[in-house]
Amino acid sequence: MTESTPSGADDQLPAGRVRHQITVPEHVPMVALLGQRDEVLDAIEAGFPQVDVHVRGNLVMMTGNAGDVALAERLLDELTQIASAGQPLTADAVERAIAILTDATTDRPAQVLTMNILSNRGKTIRPKTVGQKDYVEAIDANTVVFGIGPAGTGKTYLAMAKAVQALQAKQVNRIVLTRPAVEAGERLGFLPGSLNDKIDPYLRPLYDALHDMLDPESIPRLMAAGTIEVAPLAYMRGRTLNDAFIILDEAQNTSAEQMKMFLTRLGFGSRIVVTGDVTQVDLPGGATSGLKVVQEILTDIDDVAFCELTSADVVRHRLVADIIDAYSHYETRHPQVGRGQSTSRGRSEWTR
Repeated sequence: MTESTPSGADDQLPAGRVRHQITVPEHVPMVALLGQRDEVLDAIEAGFPQVDVHVRGNLVMMTGNAGDVALAERLLDELTQIASAGQPLTADAVERAIAILTDATTDRPAQVLTMNILSNRGKTIRPKTVGQKDYVEAIDANTVVFGIGPAGTGKTYLAMAKAVQALQAKQVNRIVLTRPAVEAGERLGFLPGSLNDKIDPYLRPLYDALHDMLDPESIPRLMAAGTIEVAPLAYMRGRTLNDAFIILDEAQNTSAEQMKMFLTRLGFGSRIVVTGDVTQVDLPGGATSGLKVVQEILTDIDDVAFCELTSADVVRHRLVADIIDAYSHYETRHPQVGRGQSTSRGRSEWTR
């Protein structure tokens, strides 16, 4: 925890402005708190342009509007706790911490940004927003979870991390990853190669995530043993999956019948995570998405949770959130366009 004391020179400041001195605990290296080449300090100043920040040793002086200074102090305290936990600080972490502090939530940045899920080869996977934290906690607390939101919100990636964590903790015996083989009106039959060659492009994002979370040389062995299975949704019919962590990705491209079929594969000791974006439906002929229908059917069922992620939870390039919001505003003004409606050619008006 940082210690803050009002400066004795406040009476020399213009009305409404205050000056506070914060003492950073000695066990927190200032280079860890301020970042390489003051990257973190620059981000703090960018987040609070009306606050003057000066650092000398382990003392931080903040001058500005009382409300801004109070919020900047809270930010510094949260960053200090994150640094104390041994987590490297970046400009991105500062921006996300500010977003959490200014959001209508009781969650604290240090709680969200130090919630480790999985570590592999020096990389730690953790939620970066309050929405992502709530999503991860819902996966822990429920048997069936739906993660619904736009591209870049970490729906699938975090679900994959929880699956690998459950496998490593021996909570399940295997991981089953599946996707409907429907994308932007394309048909498997028109793609070149063998059946595996045709299917592979649809499942490649799941393979990519696995390579981030497991040692690459172990993946073929786990797949050969059936510990990890990656397959198209059509291969799920007629099966009962016990002691498994099952993820259905791109679920907006399931029909209502396919969604029912998938959910009833649930066996004893298993859990399911379904992810998708209801604004990116690629089903041909204007078919209704099973992901949209299931929200109306299962809303009041115990042990089933629906998590809505938004552009505020996007963890890709900052422009992705702006693009998502721009499309959302456009579709609000033009409801006949987008929202998964299909043209006569069986292709979404908006494609990925």
